[in-house]
Amino acid sequence: MTDLVTLLAAHRSAVDEMVAAAEKSDWSTPRAPGKWSPQQVVEHVARAYEEGANVIAGHPTRLPTLPFFLRPLARMMFNRAVKTGSFPRAKTNKKMDPAKAPAAGPASASGARSRLETALAAFDAACRARVAAGEPVNSGAFGKVSVEDYVRFTELHTRHHTKQIPTAHA
Repeated sequence: MTDLVTLLAAHRSAVDEMVAAAEKSDWSTPRAPGKWSPQQVVEHVARAYEEGANVIAGHPTRLPTLPFFLRPLARMMFNRAVKTGSFPRAKTNKKMDPAKAPAAGPASASGARSRLETALAAFDAACRARVAAGEPVNSGAFGKVSVEDYVRFTELHTRHHTKQIPTAHA
């Protein structure tokens, strides 16, 4: 298994790629009708890092808690994503949807870096603390998973959404 430091460095790279795409984008314009703008994509990913940090730390979270009988199905999707490196298509819950919840994200693309780095720092700290405690992550959606697998899954989530940011100057 890849060590945590390597996985967290991959996160840093994923965030840097998202910021680079955001800086080249038409910040507040959705790529298509009914889709998120780059501003909303960044906000969604930042929220995912913040809420992921809460899950890892064992704090209350806005991420969904699935009924026990649905967790095996979600866990299969999680395991497949971690194994293949391909993030599945899915809908987010209302609290994680920046189009439905207040605060659509940073006011400008230049604020994307600060927003994402702040959220990533909380995620990073929670991961390191959980590994130091020698405990797995207890996710309300996937059950008990290793910190490393949770980190990899979250990195894939960031890369998945980076592909949704059209670059205006590409």
